[in-house]
Amino acid sequence: MCYYGLGRNGCRLWSFAPVAAFLKAFAEQGLTVTMEEARGPMGMTKIDHIRELFKLTSVTEQFKQSYNRSWTEEDVVSIYKEFEKHLFASLEEYTTPIPGVIEVIGKLKKDGIKIGSTTGYTTAMMDIVLPGAAAHGYTTDNCVTSNHLPAGRPHPYMIYQNMIDLAIPSVQSVIKYGDTIADIKEGVNAGVWTVGVILGSNEMGLTQEETEKLSAEELNRRMAAVRKRMYMAGAHYVVNTIAELPEIIEIINHKMN
Repeated sequence: MCYYGLGRNGCRLWSFAPVAAFLKAFAEQGLTVTMEEARGPMGMTKIDHIRELFKLTSVTEQFKQSYNRSWTEEDVVSIYKEFEKHLFASLEEYTTPIPGVIEVIGKLKKDGIKIGSTTGYTTAMMDIVLPGAAAHGYTTDNCVTSNHLPAGRPHPYMIYQNMIDLAIPSVQSVIKYGDTIADIKEGVNAGVWTVGVILGSNEMGLTQEETEKLSAEELNRRMAAVRKRMYMAGAHYVVNTIAELPEIIEIINHKMN
């Protein structure tokens, strides 16, 4: 069994870096995007993410009111350039591994499982993120961005490129693990085993500190909502944390034998 796709969920707050950059880039153009709206397309390539935000009724209407015209691809590219400036300025601050990730990844590697990563970031962004994550002890065997592929998530090409790079001959030997709906759809579209994670995820949208402040009732309510969304997106399994992943791999291996 081979395992792909820790992506952003491998490190604490990776998903918070682009959200802040999205909000700033749109605000500079006089456009208000909420935190929840900004999180919606998370996991997609960042320029596709910006296109999706422009498509929001609220953003489209704001743009028309401010500029007396409809937005164009030039506007998408313009905001993307500003987004990149904000993201690159803060990216190094968002590379601390989520608790449990290093231990679980270490165990999987010892078991002979290859670790590949897919991401909504560009190669230039990952050139900053990967060394920072490695300094904290988080490394993968391979990392694929969508720069030179037909498209990013939710399309399956990054998973297929990982399979090529790591010489994996069958989709049945691959698990896609991720924290966004785009991650889930990527795995489904690739025809691989797909596992979503709840705590620390983009779908939860909370830092560890914010999560710890929730009442047990509210935490359970939010977790149940995320679990439902992931299963509805096509996930085969949904776990609370990465600590449950080795058991899921064992279950899948048993099914395949």
